[in-house]
Amino acid sequence: MARGKVAVALGGGAARGWAHIGVLRAMQQAGLEPDIIVGTSIGAVVGGCYVAGRLDKLEEFARSLTRRKVFGFLDFNLSGSGLIAGRRLCDELDQHLEGLMIEKLGRRFVAVATELGTGHEVWLTRGHLVEAMRASYALPGIFKPVRVSGRWLMDGAIVNPIPVSVARAFGARTVIAVNLNGDNFGRGATLVPDEVTATASEPQGEPPLPATVESEGAPQSAWKLLHRQFFGRSREEPGISTVMIEAFNIIQDRIARARLMGDPPDFMISPRLNGVGLFEFHRAGEFIAAGNAAACRQLQDLTDVAEQRSTALPVSLQVAQA
Repeated sequence: MARGKVAVALGGGAARGWAHIGVLRAMQQAGLEPDIIVGTSIGAVVGGCYVAGRLDKLEEFARSLTRRKVFGFLDFNLSGSGLIAGRRLCDELDQHLEGLMIEKLGRRFVAVATELGTGHEVWLTRGHLVEAMRASYALPGIFKPVRVSGRWLMDGAIVNPIPVSVARAFGARTVIAVNLNGDNFGRGATLVPDEVTATASEPQGEPPLPATVESEGAPQSAWKLLHRQFFGRSREEPGISTVMIEAFNIIQDRIARARLMGDPPDFMISPRLNGVGLFEFHRAGEFIAAGNAAACRQLQDLTDVAEQRSTALPVSLQVAQA
């Protein structure tokens, strides 16, 4: 493989993943076009759209989202292996990416997924782009696993939250990683017993609505109940989605810390997203701006990488390129 390859490793982080759009925009402004894009979870979605030349469409879609639209994409499936079937979201991806094959994108793209049962880390480098994206973001318990080549696959962030190692494996000389959880200061802290006092919890907010109500408003009541159970009644009382994703995010953060110690990137971009809800997809504008600002803080360094890349090639290759 040619020397000087630059790769971008896009990490997982649910709604925070819109920040990847801002990072990639800043890199384009710096004249840096990476040779390899590796994505985990939401990073695979943004990275795949970028390589496919559909980043504009993805940004347009992200900025159009409202709370109501986000909830509209959640096609609940209480009888399957995930709370959300994911068909509506898949249809949206198919609308812009249908028929695209990874091996024909013109640039190396890798989506990271986890095999159900074995826990094997799976690198998807061929096949349908949308299918690879779905497998990479299939968050356990939220989205049902995706069957690819006889394997049931789920969210890649379970085993590799920030896939720097994958970028290295595909010949990257310089790796720029985007960590969407790097702004969560104090997450790795330990509270000793003297600092924590257990108290009896008191009920908060209004009582839950019954699942079935013998009145004309029954369907609406059931819908409100489902909404509250999923998103929570208030910021003080988390819903199912918050509990599951935050638990997953804590595990992901611990794994990322361990893996980055063994294989650190050359550059780490960490958008300032502390306190951001992982299901707040309707705040795309803020997250994109945060990603752009984080990348711009390192804009000169990224520009230097682009210049070093051209001078790092052997003379024969430079002449051939000219």
